[in-house]
Amino acid sequence: MALWTYDPRVRPVPLPQPVRRALVRARSRGRVKLGAGVRLGARVKLEAAPGARILIGEGCRLREATRLHAVAGEIRVGSRTRLGERCVLVALAGIEIGEDCRFDEAVLVVDTDPVYADVETPIRLQGVRSEPVHIGADVVADRAAVVVRGVSVGEGARIGAHAVVTHDVPAGASVSGTPTRPTPWRSGSPTAP
Repeated sequence: MALWTYDPRVRPVPLPQPVRRALVRARSRGRVKLGAGVRLGARVKLEAAPGARILIGEGCRLREATRLHAVAGEIRVGSRTRLGERCVLVALAGIEIGEDCRFDEAVLVVDTDPVYADVETPIRLQGVRSEPVHIGADVVADRAAVVVRGVSVGEGARIGAHAVVTHDVPAGASVSGTPTRPTPWRSGSPTAP
């Protein structure tokens, strides 16, 4: 009789939250700072290169398979913000997300684009352009939304599902589409007419 057998119905026991937070702190060598009460889902990756930092505010929730990559600059996530499953944030210049934001699953925020000025030179040899991304407080980004470099999203704005934000979004506005276009104002926002 075998001492251990594989049973596909039995799922591995997830690590307790204090152990997950301790592992992140140990692996990051001080480049990742977690506020009190941060909850990390399974397979969350927080990677900060030397000289870069990731700061997560109090009470934030990062769901399963969320990835934050700070190649340079800083990723700053405000208190009580929730990042859904498979969200990805990649920073070279910097990404700042305000308090009480909610990102649904598979949201992508990047602060860099490739340079493709010369058609004869491969893109990988032309470098990148980086500009910081600022997302205000109480912003809602629906499933698979994308926010690109240099964009500023105002407080209380809503980004629709599968939208690609290439220009600034005013406070309280609701945008959708690829590229985004304004939709009717979000009711209850401080700047709604």
